[in-house]
Amino acid sequence: MEEGACLRPEAGRPDQAPRGEEGAAESDGWEDLEFRAEAPAQEAEAQADAEDCRPRRAQRAGADTRGTAAAWAGSRAPLLRRELGRLAKRRADEELAIQKAREELRACCRRMDLIAKEQESVAAETAVEREAHNVAAVGRLQAASRRLATELQNERDLQSKIRAVLRESESALWHMEIREGQLEAEWKSAGEEVEAARERQQAQAAEQLRREEAAERKAERNRLLRARKALHLQRENGLRHQKLLDDARKNHRAAVKFLKASLGRVREREQEQEAQTREHLRRRMDAVLALKTSITANRETLRKFQAWGQAKAELAEQRTQAEKQAILAQGGDAFKHLFHQQRRQELEAQNRAFEEEQRLRKQEIVSRILKELAEKSRRRRLRPPAAAAVRPTLRDKTWDYIADLSEGRDPGTPCCLVDDSALRPDPSHLVQSISSESVQGLPGSASCEEDTLAEPEIPGLWDKDHELHQMPKEDVDQKPVGGTKMDKDILARTMERLRSGIIRRQVVSGREFKGCPFNSKPKVIHFKDFDVGKVYKKKMTLINTTYTINYCKLEGVDEHLRDFIHIHFDPPGPMSAGMSCEVLVTFKPMINKDLEGSISFLAQTGRFAVPLKCSTKQCSLSLDKELIDFGSHVVGETASRVITLTNTGGLGTRFKFLPASEPCDMDSTPSIVRLSSVFTYDDKSFYDKVASSISELQLEGTPSQWDVVSLREQLLGQREHGERRPTELEGVATAIFSSEEQTEILLGEVTEGEIGPFTSIKVPITFSPVTPGDIQANFKVTFKNRLCPTLHFRAVGVAMDVPVWVPRPNVDLKICMYDRLYQDSILVHTRSKVALRLKFEVCKELRGHMELLPETGYIQALSSCSVQLKFLPRLSLPEDAGKYFDKDSRVLEAPMTIRVADQVRPVEFTVHAVVTTSDLELRPSEVDFSHCTIYEAIRTSVSLHNHSLLPQAFGFVGLPKCVDIQPNDGFGTIMPLETLELSVIFQPAKAKEYSFELICKSEINRRFKLTCRAVGVHPPLELSHYQIKFAATALYDTSVATLYVINTHLSMNSLTHSVPRIGSGDTCPVGPTSFEFLLPPGSPVTISPSVGTVLPGKRCLVQVAFRPVLPNEVIRQRAFQAMSKEGEVKLFRKEVPTPKKDPRRQSLSVQRAQHRDRLFRASTSLALEMQKQDLKFSYEYQVAQATLARSFPGKFEKFVVPCVVASGDIQDRKGMEPLSFSPHNTLYLELWCPAVAPSVVVTSDKGKTVSSFGDIAVGHRGVKKVSIQNVTSEDLAVDFSVLNPNGPFVLLNPVSKLPAGQTHVLVLSFSPRESMLAQETLDVITKRGTLSLTLSGTGVASMITCSIEGDVLHMGYVTARESVSSAFQLQNCSSLPIKFSMQLDSLSSSRREDRQQLPQFLTSSAQRTDVVGTQNHSGQSVFSVAPVEGVLDPGAAQDFTVTFSPDHESLYFSDLLQVVLFEKKVSRQILLKGAAREHMMFVEGGDPLDVPVESLTGIPASDPEHREGEPPEGGGGGMRNGASPRTSAPLSPAPSAGRTFPSGPQPDPPSPETEEPKSILVTLDYIQLDTDTPAPPATRELLVGCIRTTQLSPKKTVEFSLESVASLQHRGFTIEPPRGVVERGQTKTISISWVPPADFDPDHPLQVSALLQLRGDVKETYKVFFVAQVLTGP
Repeated sequence: MEEGACLRPEAGRPDQAPRGEEGAAESDGWEDLEFRAEAPAQEAEAQADAEDCRPRRAQRAGADTRGTAAAWAGSRAPLLRRELGRLAKRRADEELAIQKAREELRACCRRMDLIAKEQESVAAETAVEREAHNVAAVGRLQAASRRLATELQNERDLQSKIRAVLRESESALWHMEIREGQLEAEWKSAGEEVEAARERQQAQAAEQLRREEAAERKAERNRLLRARKALHLQRENGLRHQKLLDDARKNHRAAVKFLKASLGRVREREQEQEAQTREHLRRRMDAVLALKTSITANRETLRKFQAWGQAKAELAEQRTQAEKQAILAQGGDAFKHLFHQQRRQELEAQNRAFEEEQRLRKQEIVSRILKELAEKSRRRRLRPPAAAAVRPTLRDKTWDYIADLSEGRDPGTPCCLVDDSALRPDPSHLVQSISSESVQGLPGSASCEEDTLAEPEIPGLWDKDHELHQMPKEDVDQKPVGGTKMDKDILARTMERLRSGIIRRQVVSGREFKGCPFNSKPKVIHFKDFDVGKVYKKKMTLINTTYTINYCKLEGVDEHLRDFIHIHFDPPGPMSAGMSCEVLVTFKPMINKDLEGSISFLAQTGRFAVPLKCSTKQCSLSLDKELIDFGSHVVGETASRVITLTNTGGLGTRFKFLPASEPCDMDSTPSIVRLSSVFTYDDKSFYDKVASSISELQLEGTPSQWDVVSLREQLLGQREHGERRPTELEGVATAIFSSEEQTEILLGEVTEGEIGPFTSIKVPITFSPVTPGDIQANFKVTFKNRLCPTLHFRAVGVAMDVPVWVPRPNVDLKICMYDRLYQDSILVHTRSKVALRLKFEVCKELRGHMELLPETGYIQALSSCSVQLKFLPRLSLPEDAGKYFDKDSRVLEAPMTIRVADQVRPVEFTVHAVVTTSDLELRPSEVDFSHCTIYEAIRTSVSLHNHSLLPQAFGFVGLPKCVDIQPNDGFGTIMPLETLELSVIFQPAKAKEYSFELICKSEINRRFKLTCRAVGVHPPLELSHYQIKFAATALYDTSVATLYVINTHLSMNSLTHSVPRIGSGDTCPVGPTSFEFLLPPGSPVTISPSVGTVLPGKRCLVQVAFRPVLPNEVIRQRAFQAMSKEGEVKLFRKEVPTPKKDPRRQSLSVQRAQHRDRLFRASTSLALEMQKQDLKFSYEYQVAQATLARSFPGKFEKFVVPCVVASGDIQDRKGMEPLSFSPHNTLYLELWCPAVAPSVVVTSDKGKTVSSFGDIAVGHRGVKKVSIQNVTSEDLAVDFSVLNPNGPFVLLNPVSKLPAGQTHVLVLSFSPRESMLAQETLDVITKRGTLSLTLSGTGVASMITCSIEGDVLHMGYVTARESVSSAFQLQNCSSLPIKFSMQLDSLSSSRREDRQQLPQFLTSSAQRTDVVGTQNHSGQSVFSVAPVEGVLDPGAAQDFTVTFSPDHESLYFSDLLQVVLFEKKVSRQILLKGAAREHMMFVEGGDPLDVPVESLTGIPASDPEHREGEPPEGGGGGMRNGASPRTSAPLSPAPSAGRTFPSGPQPDPPSPETEEPKSILVTLDYIQLDTDTPAPPATRELLVGCIRTTQLSPKKTVEFSLESVASLQHRGFTIEPPRGVVERGQTKTISISWVPPADFDPDHPLQVSALLQLRGDVKETYKVFFVAQVLTGP
């Protein structure tokens, strides 16, 4: 396209907008060309109407325009033709290059086929030579194979290069074809333009010639007329011109002044608005910044709180898990501990809440006391001096002390407080003392306070002087719990001052000390194993760890320890850093209970505490082992082991060892405790049942063995009836309730006794086996102390008999086959200390199949020997073995005996084996492949069954070349009793009959045969590819592959090459051969062409297209589900329950059933209605389709398409008669069709790929956004198909790359240039598929109709300074809402620039293009329209009112009203005209005498006496034809309402002689073409009218009369009527006709004048000039 653009000459091109803009730009450019071409004709018409000759310059401009357009169109055609020729030559070269490349590619393919065949032959020869062990030949063949592989690789590289060159050439050829088509279209359009320009020029030349001739004739007539009037009008025009120039200058100055004032006000208003806008934006920006800062701070704070809460929760969870693990490790109940801990935490939380409430109450009381104290101080200052002699109470002193502290003064020392601690009281103690019911002092304070009990609780309560100042109870109760804000502030300041006097911060060298001021040694004071009544003392050392001198004061111990703990502490005074002091702690226990607490101290930098703990004596018992393993011992021997019981506690107790099944009076519940530790929380209910049952048995007495067994069965039955528990719990229960006594393992002599604190006791356990086998015994240790749990341990041992034994009493030979030898070694051990003779025997039934070697042997003392076992099963084993062999399970159990000399009891062991067969079975035993072409392979399934219980390796050997067996080339391993499906593939090499056998060998060299038959077929046609593997294709995308159908049958000679035939049958004839592809129904594959004929030696190109789509039924079902769901929701919302008060109402279940039935019926009916609808193009169908495509999991399908072949041409068949296709000559095409989900999907509009722009007005643009997303895990390069460059659709923001998971918004625009229905497809192309977007839209022309016929709206005549209105209607005939606006040219922005040019009256009529005529002097528009703007709905109509309001007299009021659509398209132009008179009469008609410009209209009289009441600018003529108005005689004004006039003679109206008449020219042309035939008379008309006005006037009508009628009639004129009366708002026509009199000279026009007088509110006189002439031609 760029080259084509360069061919266009720049000099002749019109200005055009860029291609990316709207479609109007291009149309405007072509409209400019048309305008330039038509401009001369329009100028000619204007010249003929304006009575002036056309200027030479306009003629030259029109000629230049036509010449430019013609030259541009003419010069473009040869350039395009040369470009087309050059492209045709390049196209021929490219086609030749493509043909050569294809020939080279075919030759390369043939060479590759030859090399591949040579490789196969070399491989076969190599195999033959390798079998013959010919090393030299094998090396030579391997070198040849490597050479062939290198050549094949080179040919492949060459093939890839040729294909790349071929693709590039084809791409270049396609581009040239596209360019050629574009140039041809452009060349054709250029030719059409040249032809149209030529025709246009001819038509314009003819029209111009005619107009010039008419203009010349008219100019000649006008010249004669102007020559006659030149002398008469020269002086008048000079005066009038001067006056008009003065008026124009004055009007211009007034307009400029008004315009400047208006523009100043507009600028001020704009500046104010801009300032307000800036201030508003500044405030908004500040608010946004503040909001952003607040949001950031809040987010940061919230993030910190969340992180803190999460860390706290994780820490609590870790602590909980650690505690749980620790408790479980100790054998405790973790759930119980956690439950108690949770309850304790809840209780602590309640205590903290209660303490907080108490603290708030205390603060409230203190605040009230301080407030009352301040009030009391104020009253004390106002109290007379006599009141000061009253003795203060203790509470008064306390309040005074608090007041001094709050005011910052040094409080005085009370006389009753002698302790040093009173000088700096603790705020908490002070608050406690104030909040208590009475003040408690130290011993000895009673002497200082004698009337403590007589003091009121609140000072001033008993004082009568303060009764009036007491606070009502209601006000007190209404105060908040924490006090008011002022109270809280006072309390905070008071507490701070108190605290600052006691606790101070310690800052040394700029560093503030933080932490515990004193360290204690030991850190925890622990009194262990105390006895009640004894006294324990411990010393503690406190070390000053602060930076400088500090003090230490003892505050005491916790409340619950004050009865047991006494502290002896001498305050050391000031202590330097690192100094220490000692504290003596005395503990005297009174109760046997663990105690915990702390000792509180007060330092100058803060308080600290030392933990204190007191522990009672406890027992801590444990066993050193829980399992005693005695090992293996021969029966009769005795072994002993020792178990140690250790007490690590400070309390001794009594213990007892006894079997676990034996009860003990010392411990009645240890088993229950032990059992509870085993069961978890989930088994709590079962544990409770067990414990209650055991408790009942123990209360009744010692249970017997049967009672315990029955109890166990009962409990286990309950467990089976309820929930199933783990097997571990059942095992524990069985172990606990087992009551069997083991006599082989016994306890020693010491089984019970006392164990003291911090001691250990060893108890012996003996093992004396009686019978061989595993022996186990359970024991327990019980204690008298109930707090000590029962301990359990277990003892195990193995008892053995006889000194000779076999470690493997059961010898398992696994699975054995018949006729196969199996051996094993049997090891024999002896415990004897002497050598023994052994004899090995096999049962007589198996002596033919099994033997032990040697049969006799010796075994040395305390050693071992081995015996060889040989097993060779025969096929007669099932009959020979008898009872030792199970025929069903094939299991052999052979007893073997070892006889020991001098020992009666022999040693026996058993040999186990499973004997199986080694048969393999092939099913079927015969395979018939039937007919098979040489271009295909037939696959059939053969099952191989293994009857053996062992896996067997197998393989098919000696296969013919035409047969292949898969998988693994016929080799593999088959599992026991397994059936393998093997695929036997037969591919004949030539057409003949085949018969052969396939041999399968097993690993033991057994042979199994399979007989095969087949018939090879050579079809007359072949395919270039028999298998096509399509790439993974996205849904609704298309993958195309090509293949060829080739006819290689050229000769019937079977000796030179293989000929087409079926088996050994006749050869197919040589000639055209037809084919047809038979596609399976419903497949997503199309083949084109599917039917065709191939001539001998030719080939036919076939294209196979794969386009996966979703099944229509699946999409409809999904859409039905969505619509059904919406319908059910709507039905459910519509259903309003109407409950009825019926006592016999139905039950709730019946009502629900009825409701479900109604919903089911409604949904069923809704589904039937939806099924009747066609959802193919519905919104739900498209949404369901997009949803299913996005979630498509992928699908792989394989199709086999048969291609039938027949001899003959398909065009030779008669009608629809089918050809004779042979079923044996059928070719098969295999297609692999993988379908995947699209890589790029549409995410907007619920995944719809159809974007409809709807209705868009012509010339406008609609924009639509489509979001596409890359749903793959890799970045995709994106390309887009080319939209029609001349079409309405444009992609505004293409993208070249779409990252993984990202979304891109495509912006599409639709700009129709004409009314049409447009649709295009935009393909989003990626390497993984193509996404097709369907774009549709309708261009609708903005059509409106106007009720005004024509383009002119004449408002008629109106009296000056009055108004008249006229209405018209616009109707929207399009289907779009149309935004309209009404614009007047007089109010346009370019009006001011136009007025700066040369005035209109100074230009010629041909140059006057301004349609805006006379305007009001006030600056207001003379025309106005309402409404100014709005929107027209489709089919709607809008009424408009045009108001004509002139403020002075003129005949040339005019303006242009433009109907603008959508703020840019001018749909209609209406010329508004109107005339205004100062009086109520007017005359129309005649020929124009001047131009319709205000500056050349009526001149007001220089003498103001000529016309009263007329404005100085007055000057409108009384007719539309431009007659110059004259000033008339003054008339008395009409009387108005409410005004009286004096009586007397009025001045007479001026006579017609004194009135200056106005001129009217009437020209009559009598056309006489034939002198023999009389012609019709020449006629003209004058119109006399009376304006309807609201002004009061003495006359309501207008009278007119034409003088000298008789003289006119004598000259051939006929006037009808010569006089008359015109009513208001009416007009009358004066018809003038003329017939030449007999004495008329045709060479001299007739000129006659007459006076026309009008009488209304004033009298006006018009002088009518009649000019008549005879014309003999048109």
